[in-house]
Amino acid sequence: RIGRRRMMLPYQSQKKKLYHGNFLLVAVKIAYMVQVCAAWSTAVSIPRHATSSSMLLSMTNDNNNNSNKNRRSFISKGTISFLTWSSFAWGGNSQLPACAIAKNPRYIENQIEMKYGNGPDGNPRTRGILVRRFTGDSTPYSFPVGPVRLVKEWPEQPPFDEKDFTRADSNDDGTFYSLPRLVYHIDEPAVSSLTQYYRKNIPPKSRILDICSSWVSHYPLEFPKTMKRIAGTGINPLELVANDQFGKGDTVARNLNNDPTLPYADGEFDVVTCVVSIDYLIHPIEVLKEVHRVLRPGGKVIISQSNRCFPSKAIGMWLKMNDRQHLELINGYFQYAGGFQPRKAFDITATGEGQNGFDPMFIIEAIKA
Repeated sequence: RIGRRRMMLPYQSQKKKLYHGNFLLVAVKIAYMVQVCAAWSTAVSIPRHATSSSMLLSMTNDNNNNSNKNRRSFISKGTISFLTWSSFAWGGNSQLPACAIAKNPRYIENQIEMKYGNGPDGNPRTRGILVRRFTGDSTPYSFPVGPVRLVKEWPEQPPFDEKDFTRADSNDDGTFYSLPRLVYHIDEPAVSSLTQYYRKNIPPKSRILDICSSWVSHYPLEFPKTMKRIAGTGINPLELVANDQFGKGDTVARNLNNDPTLPYADGEFDVVTCVVSIDYLIHPIEVLKEVHRVLRPGGKVIISQSNRCFPSKAIGMWLKMNDRQHLELINGYFQYAGGFQPRKAFDITATGEGQNGFDPMFIIEAIKA
């Protein structure tokens, strides 16, 4: 597991229009396999066993650059808006679950209707997108939690230099992430292990902030009802709108690489989460200082990390490290941010049939002193 790194690869766009109406189960599954949301990504996470929010068909990168350029040109002429949601839940208890909440379905399929190009120079059109969400429940996986000892002693001053935070693609992240990627960047076992960890380690009535967020936050299904508040900030506003776990209007689009401040008051949250994204931050220490500021005393940060990334956007020193070194690096970030108790690290990788192919999952927790 240590040192294994798998990247996200480009693929050719495919578009299918999904119409309203009553879907037969077979039609739903077929429509799902050709959902247009997968086509919008310039890169996706491709698990070895091909389970993601997009059914990963055979993909190539022929003409990918031209098609992406055309889509960006089209979108820039207007706006995109999410109009409606329709949900389908299935796969609930077909297998004996190892999860805590067996009554929840394993998957929820949402039909999202989006309207593009409704600006003055656009060509308005509407498309339906069928996306599958992993709930983290009713799966055949088990979720052990094993401590990882952090042993690296960091010097008093940060030893990093500018080249450590350089990236192969140094262009503005707003361009790279301009199109919503309604896909998963880690596989279902990794998502499920994180969901179960959140359920056990975030107490009810907490005020939660998810930074570097997207269309999913991997929280348990009950969290919108059991938590006092769930807010999110991320780079793509459309993905934030599609995230049904955030409170209504409680999202802020923010590129933390351009502006590492968080638009919240001091002590506003009990828990801050960040999922497989700290490797993209070029100002991670400054961001963690902001996390410290918005947490109440005794508040908790939960940083989760796997071995998946967009290699063109991950910082240079991250790509040269293995999983264990990643954990030590994040621990160093916390040390230089200041104001946190000694950190704890855990390996929460799921186990089950085919576990040698599962994405690894790690946690670093820090408590505000």
